[in-house]
Amino acid sequence: MTISHCDTLIHAAWVVTQDDSRRILEDAGIAVSNGFISAIGSWEELAPVWYPKRIVDLTKHLVLPGLINAHTHASMTLMRGLADDLPLMEWLTKHIFPVEQKLTPELVHLGALLACCEMTKTGTTAFCDMYLMEEHVGRAAEEAGLRARIGEVLFSFPSPAYANQDEAFDLVRSMKERFDGSNRVNTAVMPHSVYTTSPELLEKSMELAEELDIPLNIHLAETQTESQQSIEQHGLRPVPYAAERGLLSKRTLAAHAVDLTDEEIDLLAKSGTRVCHNPESNMKLASGIARVPEMQAAGIPLSLGTDGACSNNNLDMFSEMSSCALLQKVHHKDSTLVPAQQVLDMATRGGACSLDMPQTGYLAKGQAADLIALNLNTPSLMPMYNPISHLVYAAQGADVALTMVGGETLYQDGKFTRIDYPALREEIRDAAEFIKKQFEQGKMA
Repeated sequence: MTISHCDTLIHAAWVVTQDDSRRILEDAGIAVSNGFISAIGSWEELAPVWYPKRIVDLTKHLVLPGLINAHTHASMTLMRGLADDLPLMEWLTKHIFPVEQKLTPELVHLGALLACCEMTKTGTTAFCDMYLMEEHVGRAAEEAGLRARIGEVLFSFPSPAYANQDEAFDLVRSMKERFDGSNRVNTAVMPHSVYTTSPELLEKSMELAEELDIPLNIHLAETQTESQQSIEQHGLRPVPYAAERGLLSKRTLAAHAVDLTDEEIDLLAKSGTRVCHNPESNMKLASGIARVPEMQAAGIPLSLGTDGACSNNNLDMFSEMSSCALLQKVHHKDSTLVPAQQVLDMATRGGACSLDMPQTGYLAKGQAADLIALNLNTPSLMPMYNPISHLVYAAQGADVALTMVGGETLYQDGKFTRIDYPALREEIRDAAEFIKKQFEQGKMA
């Protein structure tokens, strides 16, 4: 019998691998070396042949791949609950944009750190973020230990980070250079939407993405109002307009994609464009119900996202999975639609596909050791008949007991290993006073 050495040997009650066969293992083991999975299988097979530096006892836990939040605005945690129960355009232009004009790099960093804590605690190991002064979000992700795709939001008007289009594109280039050496953070070109940009900005955004060989992210077809505005301004609905500008391709990730015709679904599918579905944000802002079954049938790669914490109002991907499944069932009056396995695929393998992180999304030999563990002693997770059902319909982010990225434990049993959360909490309270003051001044203006 050959003995092999590893850094960590995990002993779990259940492992939902999400591998190509969707194997579910009971009384399972995972050997981790240098941040990657060296072996996965039954504990009986692994325990005698792997000699670890440490053993992690998860014999009362369910282990699965870390969840991937494919669309969010992390620093908006600072505005959670600031302007609720409003239509998207009014919420965005009259309340959010004015406060964002007062943001500083320090505030963006603080809000992103808070978001990273929330995501780590609720089982997210990778996220995709579009926001202002985004370099500071990337810095927060590195500090927290999460994987991230980040991108400076590009408008056709000035933002707190740039005065004009040339400065905006220079910022994208400098961010690409800054994070090229990071093993956790990468970058993308991220024009905000068709209604906050110009045709020239959209075309140059794709040119820049191709030049730098990085992805492009955009909000697209989020509401009927957006569609109507696009028709009035450009003579085309958002998806055909984006196609005309050269934005639809295999490097593109479109957030929302709610208001779609059959022809537009076909256009997205043929172009290879990926879509991130944000059900809770879409419900809260009354944006509509995305045509998930039709997009799945067309072969569009789908992922899940929370959107920002002031249009959701949390970053809990377990909640997002449940909402994704239930919303489609009641909307179509068909309980068989969007079953639990498809939803879990969106939150794991689909997210990995959308963020071009092939080493994540499932657990197998050679994959990154990005995984989470749920406490099965939680009353709402007992008894355990079908792990996939529990993960989508019963589990909550609060059930997460351990979060690991690249073999490194970032959170376990209520404690963060990288972030001083009590100190951060006090800084957030001070920041909230400033945000509240800016919001009140904006309302009086």
